[in-house]
Amino acid sequence: MLRHPSLKQESNYSLNSLLCSICKKMKSDGSSFNICKPYIAMISLQFGYAGMNIITKISLNGGMSHYVLVVYRHAIATAVIAPFAFFFERKAQPKITFQVFMQIFILGLLGPVIDQNFYYAGLKLTSPTFSCAMSNMLPAMTFVMAIIFRMEKVNIKKVIYQAKVVGTLITVGGAMLMTLYKGPLVEMAWTAHRRAIGGGGGSEGKETSDRDWFIGCILLIIATLAWASLFILQKAALKTYSNHQLSLTSMVCFMGTLQAVAVTFVMEHDPSVWRIGWDMNLLAAAYAGIVTSSISYYVQGLVMKSKGPVFATAFSPLMMIIVAVMGSFILAEKIYLGGVIGSAIIVVGLYSVLWGKYKEDQEQKNTLIIQEIPEIVKDNNYNNRIVGEEKAAVAIDLPIFTSPVKPTQQV
Repeated sequence: MLRHPSLKQESNYSLNSLLCSICKKMKSDGSSFNICKPYIAMISLQFGYAGMNIITKISLNGGMSHYVLVVYRHAIATAVIAPFAFFFERKAQPKITFQVFMQIFILGLLGPVIDQNFYYAGLKLTSPTFSCAMSNMLPAMTFVMAIIFRMEKVNIKKVIYQAKVVGTLITVGGAMLMTLYKGPLVEMAWTAHRRAIGGGGGSEGKETSDRDWFIGCILLIIATLAWASLFILQKAALKTYSNHQLSLTSMVCFMGTLQAVAVTFVMEHDPSVWRIGWDMNLLAAAYAGIVTSSISYYVQGLVMKSKGPVFATAFSPLMMIIVAVMGSFILAEKIYLGGVIGSAIIVVGLYSVLWGKYKEDQEQKNTLIIQEIPEIVKDNNYNNRIVGEEKAAVAIDLPIFTSPVKPTQQV
């Protein structure tokens, strides 16, 4: 029995449409996953950063010197990053001139030595949540330093620059409030229950005085300022190492390790501080070196290439929330009203700065697109339309059409 040709065509059509729908579905699923990848990566990084703050706080409370922790952290980071830099970037390495060497030297001083030591000292005197909240000042401080070094221009008449300036002032105000006002204790439901049963949860005996809290705030502000300075100098160094970012990171970590060793010998005179075993101290150094200084650098670099630095910075308040929840459970951390209000103010200022930066980037992209478009004659009036028609006709070698001229009336 022969099948009718129309039925065969219809079956082929239905089969093709089914295959097309399956392909479209697979393509849409793949594209959806690609869209979600930067968000998943940045959220995962915030959990990684939060874990670093909690583990480091436990290690510092256990008596580990933060000077030694900085040395071990960057020694491990150098050992992890250097092999990748050697295998993937060993070709066409830039020459290390005196200027390049000084840039690497200062980057190692600003990052591993000043930033990390002051941050760990401030973390020890305050709390993980408070330290994370202070770190949200970074975009505002970077903006101020970019203005000081004339790397960024400000047109106060535009809304985007007004948002960045106002956001910076709000951020500074929130940091001052957190520094000068501690406020009453804010009780969480689970922490109040723990204190009622356990009598303090282990951290009551180490009550931080108001003086230590103030000193810790100052140390965290200095650490954030050094971090912002590192970003400014790193932008200049990346002009030389634009295709060798892993090499630059490994050299900065190595230089910072040497400088941190020298600082530790000056500040720590007891040889026993260098001892480290299979305990929380080793976990803190390894975790910070591998996760925070190695994996996070690579993942954040990929996200910044596809989404830009503003997208990467916008997730930092999430780390503060994660640390607050984890710290209250694991450390029975005390959260004070001044810290809560100041953190909220800093987050508002942060997103004001980020909004201004995002709009500025969009404006620059639109300007570049407009510059690439060839100049055309706008049809504002009749004469402009005639000029456009004449140019178009000449370009394609066609007769020029002119509209008929109305006869003038005889008087």
